[in-house]
Amino acid sequence: MIIPQSVPGDNNGYIRVLILEDEPLIAFGIEDILRDAGFSIAGLATNLEDALGLIEGGDCDAAIVDANLAGVSAAPAAIALKASGLPFILLSGYSQDQLKNVFAGTRFLQKPCRPELLVETLTGILPQHRNSRAAV
Repeated sequence: MIIPQSVPGDNNGYIRVLILEDEPLIAFGIEDILRDAGFSIAGLATNLEDALGLIEGGDCDAAIVDANLAGVSAAPAAIALKASGLPFILLSGYSQDQLKNVFAGTRFLQKPCRPELLVETLTGILPQHRNSRAAV
């Protein structure tokens, strides 16, 4: 899959993705999928506190967010991402109907998902990010 080069990235031109996932095997699997697709990993958070710190650091272009981080709702992370104008995908074992309203309007994938669907969905939200950043 070709990743759009016009989307902002790090010094090497890679799009930097933040991964918020509390299950190590899933997190490392997502990391491998994204690296293989040409993305750079901006950080990996396994709890809400670390997630908020990484979001506030502003060193990412997009994020993959697990709706539940070790029993704690990732809603504050979603709110912070939305406030920063950063696109993100909500990845959850729960159905979309079971999630809080704060996640409404967010691209959603249910675990487990196919690697190609994750990459396709992430790539699909990036043009929105480019446009919103250009307007700032």
